[in-house]
Amino acid sequence: MNDKKIKMVALDLDGTTLNEDKRISPRTVEDFRLAMEKGVHIVVSTGRTFQSLPEQLYSIEGLEFAVTSNGAHITELATKKTIYENYLSPQAVEAVVCVLRETGLSVETFVDGKAYIDRREFEEVRDYGSTYRDAEYILSTRNPVDGIFDYILAHRERIENISVNYPFLEDKPKWQALLGSIEGITLTSSFSHNFEIGGASTSKAEALRFLMKRLGIRPDQLMACGDSPNDAEMIRLAAVGVVMGNASEEMKKIGDYVTATNEEDGVAAAIEKFVL
Repeated sequence: MNDKKIKMVALDLDGTTLNEDKRISPRTVEDFRLAMEKGVHIVVSTGRTFQSLPEQLYSIEGLEFAVTSNGAHITELATKKTIYENYLSPQAVEAVVCVLRETGLSVETFVDGKAYIDRREFEEVRDYGSTYRDAEYILSTRNPVDGIFDYILAHRERIENISVNYPFLEDKPKWQALLGSIEGITLTSSFSHNFEIGGASTSKAEALRFLMKRLGIRPDQLMACGDSPNDAEMIRLAAVGVVMGNASEEMKKIGDYVTATNEEDGVAAAIEKFVL
């Protein structure tokens, strides 16, 4: 019984809907089908770029929309048409680059649905791997360019996100303070060793507000599932905010319900409890 009359389910991908093999389980796919039969919209809401979406998504009939780059983009999956954009301002991009040039940190950027990384760093990961990131994921989803900061500035009108990665967790407060001092941005993260810089109002929650208005859905008809800080605003927005069992203890405090882990079909369990 759908007691809360959920009409939309917004789902993070990594650490949430995807298991550790980066797949959506058969149980979860079946629950998507059953929910969509009830008229519920299943919406991917991820920090990934559009290009980095798993191919499996396109095989699931009925999925209509994907929120990508932490809410910078909404795309119609059937047509691949962009229906919403929320980028950094050119002035904010310039300010971010000015700060980051002096740090020596790993920097990536998202432009027009694709992720870019400095060629030297790409080759280093290719040849030597990474001690704190998934090297295979980097090599399969990042496009190398010569001079990441020059690339960012050349595309300052189209920057969806700037991602900053740091190797040592003890340095997190220092980088958070430095980046947090930049005006006109939002600052979040999707894993323990990064910060993700978006536009002044960019978030998954803001993108979902746009989509809900378009579809005639209210926040009290939304369920959202996630595991990382970049999911926090959409979890708070939702009538049913679901946090994954594999999330941090800090994240678990913000949700209405803690489900099983991504390896234990936690998303399917939440859909079965609150939607079906």
